[in-house]
Amino acid sequence: MALRQALGWSDGEVMRPESKTCSRLMRHTAGIFSVGGALASWVLCRLHYGPRITVPRSLRWASCGAICTSLASASLVRLLSPECEPQNIAAYDRPEHKPA
Repeated sequence: MALRQALGWSDGEVMRPESKTCSRLMRHTAGIFSVGGALASWVLCRLHYGPRITVPRSLRWASCGAICTSLASASLVRLLSPECEPQNIAAYDRPEHKPA
């Protein structure tokens, strides 16, 4: 649930139909930040280990950075975005029904 209502930032209105849905916004944000997190963590790994760097070590740092930043950014979008308020999710985010 979004924190916007608890913080008093929400007026409770339903957004326009052409706006991005919450799930799409979270997916796009997480994808973009995962690339940036991987690059930033790789650079930090290179700075930290210097000439002792190995390929598995740098890949491990990059993957951890990508996962951490994508989760953090998707969580912040979910908590603070007006698209992720309950009334907008109920109106526009249709859960995908997959056959069992």
